[in-house]
Amino acid sequence: MGLKEEIARRRTFGIISHPDAGKTTLTEKLLLFGGAIKKAGAVKSSKIDRHATSDFMEIEKQRGISVATSVMGFEYGDLKINLLDTPGHQDFAEDTFRTLTAVDSVVMVIDCVKGVETQTEKLMEVCRMRQTPVMAFINKLDREGRDPFELLDEIEAKLSIAVRPLSWPIGMGKDFQGVYDLFQKKLLLFQASRQELTDEMVQITDLQDPRLEQEVGESAAQLLREEVELIEGVYPTFDVEDYLKGEIAPVFFGSAVNNFGVQELLDCFVQIAPAPQPRATENREVAPHEPQCSGFVFKIHANMDPKHRNRIAFIRVCSGIFQRGQYYHHVRIQKKLRFSNVTAFMAQNKETIEQAYPGDIIGLYDTGNLKIGDTLTEGEIGYYKGIPSFSPEIFREVVNLDAMKTKQLDKGLRQLMDEGVAQLFTYEMGARKVVGTVGQLQFEVIQYRLEHEYGAKCRFQSVRLYKACWLYGKNQKALKEFVDSKFRHIAKDKDGKLVFLAESKSWMQMVEENFPDVEFHITSEF
Repeated sequence: MGLKEEIARRRTFGIISHPDAGKTTLTEKLLLFGGAIKKAGAVKSSKIDRHATSDFMEIEKQRGISVATSVMGFEYGDLKINLLDTPGHQDFAEDTFRTLTAVDSVVMVIDCVKGVETQTEKLMEVCRMRQTPVMAFINKLDREGRDPFELLDEIEAKLSIAVRPLSWPIGMGKDFQGVYDLFQKKLLLFQASRQELTDEMVQITDLQDPRLEQEVGESAAQLLREEVELIEGVYPTFDVEDYLKGEIAPVFFGSAVNNFGVQELLDCFVQIAPAPQPRATENREVAPHEPQCSGFVFKIHANMDPKHRNRIAFIRVCSGIFQRGQYYHHVRIQKKLRFSNVTAFMAQNKETIEQAYPGDIIGLYDTGNLKIGDTLTEGEIGYYKGIPSFSPEIFREVVNLDAMKTKQLDKGLRQLMDEGVAQLFTYEMGARKVVGTVGQLQFEVIQYRLEHEYGAKCRFQSVRLYKACWLYGKNQKALKEFVDSKFRHIAKDKDGKLVFLAESKSWMQMVEENFPDVEFHITSEF
């Protein structure tokens, strides 16, 4: 099979949602229907040893939430599916934002009880920035939730995107009996709480079929017919091109934990979701079928296997064929690197592969040469455009609790920052270390991982800081004067860039007025 054929059969997408909407459970069931796993893990259950396949860090298993993006690849029919399960918790939003740069489409999970929530709105903004095609899955129909039409109206109003239901629920809560697939014109009824798939299902392709009453009852059958008639009259005919342009979101209903509606979502997805798309570098747009290989790092993860101190860089292949053992040009450091160990993922399980194609997510074992945002090519100079780091919301100073483990603490902090877990600022005066995060939970994750992966103990104490501002000045003399005058408040980030740590908003404004020749940026790329 040639390059173009391999590209055409790939689908790379991310699953996003507000916390606890059922995103990781849906991921499990997609893998289950795809035949990638035989039995779904139990999410957030302390009584069962199995855990969600995509949550492999110990702290994720304890808390029942995803705090890092997981990558899973599997075959479905003739297609190769690359699925990225992202953190739902807002404290880990930056990891999700970075992941969205590596996908071609998105499945958004919405809780039918809670509807569209704040984090969902933020994630949709990122999708809209990139015109990423979005499919919505309204989950937890086995619970007493809100009216389906009300939910559709809310999606359109809050997420500023047109919708078109392609499946429809039969009942809700204790009366939930299944879903009617509007896309393929068939009714599928499932047994509740099924953890393994069987072939026992009823197929009704015509809603006027009298068997419908036999399966769901007369009142439910009549209501389904009326609601489907209303849908066909109110919502426009589904246009795949509008979906691919990010202008309309097809919507599916179901209950992931009970396998309701998941098959319909997956079958539609593989038909309409885009194959790998062109990607923009700072110089030009790169098409996936170009012969020269290129890709970029969107995630770093240390200690995926605690028994082996490995560090893996996650690469999105953008063009050409990535070959194991071949030399690639590292654009940032202007060096050629050879990677003899190229892996593909099924959550924490990895397998060595000989080659990878555009759309594939691969892992490269790395000793510290690669960072988030780095570009690898077969010689061309030019960075793929990524999402910058933003100024953190919360700052805490690192206090070492064991002086004998200083090296382990420094190494752990450095590697965790390379992963993008948080941001580290080291003061020029006194070398004090300050960690900046989006939310409080990240400090718990860092503390836990430092102790259990690096054997280093620390605590975080509050510091009075408002913003971290990256410094730039065309007038180097003015920049030096500022740095010298504010030396006590100058730090460097993990990449050695100068940062001004402002203690308050009013002080920040005063400094900007007093030093007009110095630029203060709240993102690291400008």
